[in-house]
Amino acid sequence: MTDPKLIRIVGIGNVLMGDDGLGPYAIQILGSRYDFPTHVELVDGGTPGLDFLPYISHARAVIVLDTVSSKGTPGEIKIYRDGEIIGSAPPPRMTPHQPGLRESLMATELTDASPEEMVLIGVVPENIEQGTTLSAPVQAAVEEVLKTVLDELGHLGVFPEALETPRDPELWWV
Repeated sequence: MTDPKLIRIVGIGNVLMGDDGLGPYAIQILGSRYDFPTHVELVDGGTPGLDFLPYISHARAVIVLDTVSSKGTPGEIKIYRDGEIIGSAPPPRMTPHQPGLRESLMATELTDASPEEMVLIGVVPENIEQGTTLSAPVQAAVEEVLKTVLDELGHLGVFPEALETPRDPELWWV
């Protein structure tokens, strides 16, 4: 079993589908700007769908970064906490990966492997069509997404160290 103090930050999405690549993009930017304690994992989760369980099991906290299908303007940030992710049936579709996220979170409840805290930081997309770049409104939201992640970590007592000289992010798809 994994250390119960483990915190995972999971970026999900398809980097070949425009704004859907927000999650992996944000993970790469975080990793290029900060050093994280060893109990914090940055994970590019790709498009996990129904195999999301390993990303959320046996962790103290999980922060998921993704685009969300929600009312709002492109680039608007929406935050959902564990109860809101699994609470309503059927909920409005929050993310293309939601069936996997929701079902996996419910499965962890049954197996006593659920994270103590779970948050989905989502951004309303403008364009989820084939392409490897984020739209202007979603790109403009990235800094606020990063700030929100750092705020969430701060609530957990984790304070990543900002690098004096950021590394180049590994954006192989751009």
